[in-house]
Amino acid sequence: MRLSAKVEYGVRAMAILAIYYQGDPVPLRQIAEQEQISLKFLEQIFPDLKRVELVTSVRGSRGGYRLMRPPEEIRVGDIVRAVEGPITPVNCLAEGDDDSCCHRRGACLTRQVWARLRDKINDVLDDVTLDELVEVSAGKE
Repeated sequence: MRLSAKVEYGVRAMAILAIYYQGDPVPLRQIAEQEQISLKFLEQIFPDLKRVELVTSVRGSRGGYRLMRPPEEIRVGDIVRAVEGPITPVNCLAEGDDDSCCHRRGACLTRQVWARLRDKINDVLDDVTLDELVEVSAGKE
């Protein structure tokens, strides 16, 4: 199981915004250059982050993006779910999914292991905030 490049780049971009949290808005072009990510790819990710109110945009010559909440209030799991949707290792665990996804849902012998995996992944992602991520990356641990 792998997370997409969209998730990886979204988390990296959000970490940059966390570094500059107290400063001016950060243009996507700056993030793209600093992280060596395609600007066009970032342009596809940021509407998802904006939709769930993790970031806000500022227009103009000194415009860009900034976090809507302090870095200590944004969890890596928030970012992952914003760009990728709910974490579900198998289809029958999707939220709101009914028995139509699998006729064996009620009697499935393996569903519990997939649910535990989902829960553990979410626990890890929700245990790390942007400020912790930036501190660890800066070697301030």
